[in-house]
Amino acid sequence: MSQNPFSPDQIKIIRQNMRMSVLMGVDYVPAFMARPEPPTQASPVASEPAPDRDEHTDERESEDGQGTMEIQVGEVPTYDLSDPRRATAHRELMAIRERYERDAPHKAFVTSFTNIVFGEGDPIARLMFVGEAPGADEDRTGRPFVGRAGQLLDKMIIAMGLRREDVYIANVLKTRPPNNATPTKEEAAACAPYLFDQIAAVNPQVIVTLGLPASRLILCTDESMTSMRGTWRSWSHPDPARAVTIAVMPTYHPAFLLRSYTPENRKKVWSDLKMAMERLNQNPR
Repeated sequence: MSQNPFSPDQIKIIRQNMRMSVLMGVDYVPAFMARPEPPTQASPVASEPAPDRDEHTDERESEDGQGTMEIQVGEVPTYDLSDPRRATAHRELMAIRERYERDAPHKAFVTSFTNIVFGEGDPIARLMFVGEAPGADEDRTGRPFVGRAGQLLDKMIIAMGLRREDVYIANVLKTRPPNNATPTKEEAAACAPYLFDQIAAVNPQVIVTLGLPASRLILCTDESMTSMRGTWRSWSHPDPARAVTIAVMPTYHPAFLLRSYTPENRKKVWSDLKMAMERLNQNPR
């Protein structure tokens, strides 16, 4: 009789992921698993040092009717910077962060915050997620998407056959708005140049915009989320010299799913993510 190769903790994680996949409407196992080799010379990267926070993820998002969920924030992933392309992208991201901190565009509209939440992930990720603004947990930790909405995003990423450290995550705003208010057009416009340069530095193959503020800013439109999601769009850097054009898939923000956790909404988001996966699978890099 063969021995079970999985530990009890691993079995628990597998079961949790399976349940999450069912809830998200997953109807097949991803055809690809983007699992890079373990780094040999790891250095702290993610375009940000440490203290930052995450997307609009606050107390309001905890009312999902799904029971309590303990917030567990993992360590900031490290990446092999011996890869010349990754090292170059990392340096560019750090320079953008330094420029943001020096210019401090948030001073014109943010009343108070704890940490700047610049972004996190693989500097040369093929997939990039863009949300709207940090919430309470993100402001406390200085990392994007670590609250309840972030935990749901992590599970969505896993359902796609990826890991959080395989992607890059950023927000339109880099500081938490007062009372988690939705970013205004003026606030988004003030922070947009830094986000656009972030995107160009990572140069992903696909951007998934999470929610209306991020989708409208990236796509420069006033369309509704209903009309945007599920259809491929494209983003180009406003500076012609950058010559960067990237495919964009708009979808609902994880916080919206937590508030409206219906099978219909979950299937819509999963359909959008499947399209992103298929695009990445067709164009390996």
